[in-house]
Amino acid sequence: MSGESIEDLVCAVSQHSIMDIISSSPLVKSFVAGSFSGTFSTIMFQPLDLVKTRLQNPMPLTLGVGPVQPSGMITIIGHILKTEHVSGLWKGMTPSIARCVPGVGLYFSSLHTLKSHFVPPGGEPGPLQAMTMGVAARTMSGVCLIPITVIKTRVEYTSIKGWGKPFVSSTVQRGFEGCVAVSSLLCSGTLLSPGSTSCSTHRYKKLLPEDWLKGNLSAPTNFSCGLVAGLLASVMTQPADVLKTKMQLYPDKFQNLQTIIVYVHKKYGVKGYFKGLVPRMLRRTLMAAMAWTVYEQVTRSIGLK
Repeated sequence: MSGESIEDLVCAVSQHSIMDIISSSPLVKSFVAGSFSGTFSTIMFQPLDLVKTRLQNPMPLTLGVGPVQPSGMITIIGHILKTEHVSGLWKGMTPSIARCVPGVGLYFSSLHTLKSHFVPPGGEPGPLQAMTMGVAARTMSGVCLIPITVIKTRVEYTSIKGWGKPFVSSTVQRGFEGCVAVSSLLCSGTLLSPGSTSCSTHRYKKLLPEDWLKGNLSAPTNFSCGLVAGLLASVMTQPADVLKTKMQLYPDKFQNLQTIIVYVHKKYGVKGYFKGLVPRMLRRTLMAAMAWTVYEQVTRSIGLK
């Protein structure tokens, strides 16, 4: 048998085995569907995440890109286009994908596992149950990926291109000090976002006619439910996101949560806790709606529903 034939046989067997694993395991199906939806939505809405980070934290001269005052989204976008060109809007894409793709996959697969254990077949979780499962699923995925979240935030904030070995090494070394503190913010605020999104999405879907959730209307219905749920969740968790971002960028300056709260209030007042709300609200709302829509469509296509 020739070398090419052996390679083709091995490739065919590998592909067959992978497809068997995917088709036979609901958990793997859920992970694949979640990862696919995470990839799609992350690429689409990365510019909004970048603008949000820059709005929350004006760039000092030491970063080599000039000072940027957080006067608005248009100013930030114009400065990025002028100094970093169109590709600059997608700065931090690699760590974003490295975080969101497995993160969304883990979130949806964890959510599916919890639903299969605690919700009767064919039933839907109640609002409180949906929120609890959403928080638990986000905890499992979020805490595991905190170091990559720290790297992503710093890549978006600085003028460094890429996230090569020297930058990753220094970032991880500094970032792990802030990871313990960041974990508390994730658990107290950011984790509530997917929990409330999941709760609201299921609640809104219960209020709609059952015919809307099937057939041609299923995609726009799921998107609309995710849109409204993501909007409410973004407003609720914005202060925690502001504090989390500062803790990720300045672990040496802010040693604990109380220090950041006092600093933000003293420098910006109450409105400081809502800096970057518009781009974050747009991104999280559209991303939540898109992720849920793509996830629902993919799970139906691969036979999970």
